[in-house]
Amino acid sequence: MLIYIPKLTNRMGYTLNVVFHHLLQIDYSITTDAELYRTSNDIRFCYGTGRIDNSPFLHSCGLLFTSAIEDQDLRPFDHNGLTALFPVHNRESMLPFDVLAATFFLLSRYEEYLPHHIDEFGRFPASESVAYRHGFLNTPIVDHWAQLLYKTLQQHYPALPDIHRRSGFEVTVDIDAAYCYRHKGVLRTLTGLTRDLIPPTNRTAIQERLQVLSGRKQDPFDTFDYLLQQHRSHPGVKMLFFALLGDYGQYDKPISHANTAFRELLQFLGDHAKMGIHASFQSADNPRLIKVETQRLSDILHRPIVRNRFHYLRLQLPQSYRRLTHEDILHDYTMGYADEPGFRAGTATPYPFYDLERDEECPLIIHPFCVMDTTLIRHKNLSPSDAFDIYCDLIDKTRAADGTFSAIWHNQNLCDNTAWRSWRDLFKQVLDYGCANQ
Repeated sequence: MLIYIPKLTNRMGYTLNVVFHHLLQIDYSITTDAELYRTSNDIRFCYGTGRIDNSPFLHSCGLLFTSAIEDQDLRPFDHNGLTALFPVHNRESMLPFDVLAATFFLLSRYEEYLPHHIDEFGRFPASESVAYRHGFLNTPIVDHWAQLLYKTLQQHYPALPDIHRRSGFEVTVDIDAAYCYRHKGVLRTLTGLTRDLIPPTNRTAIQERLQVLSGRKQDPFDTFDYLLQQHRSHPGVKMLFFALLGDYGQYDKPISHANTAFRELLQFLGDHAKMGIHASFQSADNPRLIKVETQRLSDILHRPIVRNRFHYLRLQLPQSYRRLTHEDILHDYTMGYADEPGFRAGTATPYPFYDLERDEECPLIIHPFCVMDTTLIRHKNLSPSDAFDIYCDLIDKTRAADGTFSAIWHNQNLCDNTAWRSWRDLFKQVLDYGCANQ
């Protein structure tokens, strides 16, 4: 496919790369030579402010031909059941909105570079997003826009084959605390026991703690054999673990990276699944800690660490991604919201990071997720049955977009006890549903 543009900018090159290479997975070339375009026999379309001969034409709103960061007049409207941004008023245009500009706006997280409110942890909340305000947060709309563009081109070129990417299903597990009672050291253990005893409000917890510490019962957070068993029994499901290896703090309470049992656990998990660093809460305020924590995991696994997810999802653009790139992290899995399920960047497809301030595409690949267990448990206060409906809806919408369904789970939320067993059962039900619909 040949695409004519009057001027090649970094934004333009990035957007075409994502749409045609990552989303549609088709070969394309770009030209700024109008005469070469006119004489080409390739499947083609032009993008700009004017049509060339009778070939398909997509009108541009101008966003991709600038490098400025400024308020945008999005003017959302409905187009064939999809929300559209950046409407254009040109009867010759294939679509009544600039689908490429809309795609760039969401993928670059343009709105996160503009003035906005932040939550108590310095995060961009879902409520600030155009997707939340206009009701399309739960739809991987960028993927649908790409499909719409391609289907529109098929109307002009019927010989174009249908495209169906293979959708995926991904389980990612954050190990904030590998154990509830074990391997925490003398001081933390005594503190926890004292907290249970004064006042003795929960005798069950006291008994459980003592049984675990005496070796008569398995630690309730040690759900890793269950996780791997579910992984083995659901072929096609990818599983990744992200280990918190920061120092102890108000929001970081991991097992010590020097603990032998914890190191052996991580080595065991690394033999069965992909591993990444769960950069600590403190690392968002002290960037040097990313290197320290990544090196800890690398020393344990004896391999380079190329994957990350920030603890508490403390993602601040573009600084967070620049720090990862500096430490040779190639993949990040933080793109999603803590307070709402949905598609923060509008897509269920991994894609490269674009540094809007520096106006350049970066080598870091962003792997978006669409739902986290603690969002439904704590923020939404849902029952497991209501949460299951949310998971099924997001799985269905991801499948319809040929994307990859990715969710965050925590090992401590999959305990095999009365309080958490229904959530443990939900985990299996979600995997069963996802595999049945592949």
